[in-house]
Amino acid sequence: MNPSLLMLIVYSILDSLGLGNIDWMFLLVLVIIGLVIIVLIKLFLVLVPAIIVAIIVYFLTAGDLFLTGIAFLVVALLSLISKI
Repeated sequence: MNPSLLMLIVYSILDSLGLGNIDWMFLLVLVIIGLVIIVLIKLFLVLVPAIIVAIIVYFLTAGDLFLTGIAFLVVALLSLISKI
């Protein structure tokens, strides 16, 4: 499909919805927000093991936040290093 034809279709749909004068900056902001959300979801998925270990350490140490934080940081760093 031709990109200019695709843009024509998109603009006609937006115009039919009353959003015909959408600005390119608005589109750029939406793309940046989408990329940030994707990166945050990927980061969250990488940190799931660290979160689980931190919860386990929290309950095993009767709520010691210092040891919980250390456990989270160590597992998070190991997870991030293993992804590189």
